[in-house]
Amino acid sequence: MASDMEVQLTAPNGKTWTQPLGLFINNKFVKSSTREKITSINPSTEEEICSVYAASTQDVDTAVKAARKAFRDPSWKRLSGTDRAVMMHRLADLVGQNAELLATIEALDNGKPYTVALSENVPEFQNVLRYYAGYADKNFGQVIDVGPSKMAYTVKEPLGVCGQIIPWNFPLDMAAWKLGPALCCGNTVVLKLAEQTPLSMLYVAKLIREAGFPPGVINIINGHGREAGAALAKHENVDKIAFTGSTATGREVMKLAAGTLKNITLETGGKSPLLVFEDADLELAATWAHIGIMSNQGQVCTSTSRILVHEAVYDEFVRLFNRAVESISVVGDPFDPNTFQGPQVTRAQYERVLDYIKSGREEGATLAMGGVPIGGPAVAANGETSKGFFVAPTVFTNVKPAMKIYREEIFGPCVAVVVFKTEEEAVAMANDTTYGLGAALFTRNMVRAHRVAREIEAGMVWINSSNDSDFRVPFGGVKQSGIGRELGEAGLAAYSNIKSIHVNMEAS
Repeated sequence: MASDMEVQLTAPNGKTWTQPLGLFINNKFVKSSTREKITSINPSTEEEICSVYAASTQDVDTAVKAARKAFRDPSWKRLSGTDRAVMMHRLADLVGQNAELLATIEALDNGKPYTVALSENVPEFQNVLRYYAGYADKNFGQVIDVGPSKMAYTVKEPLGVCGQIIPWNFPLDMAAWKLGPALCCGNTVVLKLAEQTPLSMLYVAKLIREAGFPPGVINIINGHGREAGAALAKHENVDKIAFTGSTATGREVMKLAAGTLKNITLETGGKSPLLVFEDADLELAATWAHIGIMSNQGQVCTSTSRILVHEAVYDEFVRLFNRAVESISVVGDPFDPNTFQGPQVTRAQYERVLDYIKSGREEGATLAMGGVPIGGPAVAANGETSKGFFVAPTVFTNVKPAMKIYREEIFGPCVAVVVFKTEEEAVAMANDTTYGLGAALFTRNMVRAHRVAREIEAGMVWINSSNDSDFRVPFGGVKQSGIGRELGEAGLAAYSNIKSIHVNMEAS
């Protein structure tokens, strides 16, 4: 490989590796047609890691053509589901063998703690691939009894070329959520990475080739959303678009996909509520509420960023919650094993969070904790400008439902705590949003728990926990939080067509 197609990198933990820089098309790393590059920045230090090639509209077309050719080629088309599963398991094995390196790349490029990337994100990639590998030869059609004169049956067929666009908050996880069901059902893929965090999946591309996938089955491109993402969404030879990201971008993707009536799944934003009733186990609620908003630097679409607390336990819950944040949310170097919270992924995201914190103060909420930058333009104790996009975990109390910090998705370690008096009021407040992705509630009364879970307008509800999703359970939202489901058996539905075949048994 030419020297301008790869670079030797060394992370703070001493790991050294050869990082691919090109677009992965037809099992080869290639330069972009324009030679344009995107610079990847270490959010902990604000220093350049490396620059990768950025796909143009022409490059997207090249990748789509490669995927279409592979879809029709016997090397993939005629494989049994069992044989596809073997490749998927092999890829999962290779990811496991490179777990420490992939976790290192993720921590360096994304800013998440290395310990989290190693214990959660790399295993998630493996688990999802293995789960869908298990379905690859069990995704059956059915025979439908319509009487003796006719036989009717269905078969499930792959859609074709799937354009998949993933976000920057969980690069490995989101890639697996997309690739798993698509490959299981026999599709081919053009996977567009987030321009902010391309490095880990570019390394996985090497493992895809090593796992034995035929050329063109999985193509991985870097690129700006406004060019590469848009070109993929509107491409006439792409049969499906799967997108995870902001609601605003999701609307644009949907418009672009409408030109060819593409099959589409969207997983977009959220402003998920967490309800704490008067009979809740407050220690448990505080522990999970902390996980629900502060995990992954608050950069989670399902973050329970609105905490609604019954007036009878409001003060005690806030005390316990603040204690949990103070004791657990250690902010620091992602490679420090004691770190719980790393930097925000980019300067833009860092500044966005700080703008919302400023808004909360200006609108009259009480800043109970945090609210200050720790990196970037923040000034260190010695008077020098510090580096890194770090924001102190922030808790606002005495929040009113009209405030921006209560209504808009912040996507950072910032939570709004409000009070309610009755169950009816809590449900009404929880549902008073354009979003409907997740929700959590805490109560010892299981009758009320199930009743409220049914009343909340969300695709997922956690009872006495928050954000403990599972790859075997459907994931997705309602309202402006998305269309369709990923994960679980339900995730297969978006990646195959049901063909009905009618046979006249009286034909001579």
